Amino acid sequence: MSPLKTMLSATTIATIALAGAALAGEMKHDHGMAKMDMAEHMLGDLALIAPFARETLPNQPVAGAFLTITNNGSEDDTLIGVSSSIAARGEVHEMAMDGDTMKMRELADGLVIPAGETVELKPGGYHLMFMKLNQPLVEGEMIEATLEFQNAGTVTIPFAVMGKGAKSMDHSGHGS
Repeated sequence: MSPLKTMLSATTIATIALAGAALAGEMKHDHGMAKMDMAEHMLGDLALIAPFARETLPNQPVAGAFLTITNNGSEDDTLIGVSSSIAARGEVHEMAMDGDTMKMRELADGLVIPAGETVELKPGGYHLMFMKLNQPLVEGEMIEATLEFQNAGTVTIPFAVMGKGAKSMDHSGHGS
């Protein structure tokens, strides 16, 4: 192959690779759900990953919201509160078995995020609860919520509103 053809071939391959990488960065999965905000939102040593909420019925008084929190620091922190303009109040909750009954309760002292560990807030476990909704949550829309941590402070982040059956924002099970 001539040096010119080799150079053109290398340039073409590099251009295609760059275009593919750019497109991949722009693409988001769409399964009839809100576009996912997969970016990490940082607050000090805390990474707040893949926040989402579930859609609600028109007169439903409460809504659940979820995310993953990684504490990259050397000290524990505690999620002590949540608020949003969509509701009169927000609470940090857990669901746990009490004998043969699944019970949901507010964590009055907050949710500890241990140093060097990840805590997943997900359906059926730890979660955020918005009480006395001012409006229904509509699949495909975004809401904002402010999270308050004992040490790191507060941060307001967007939550994608997903369908009622949404269990997580994990897309690792997708094929190529």
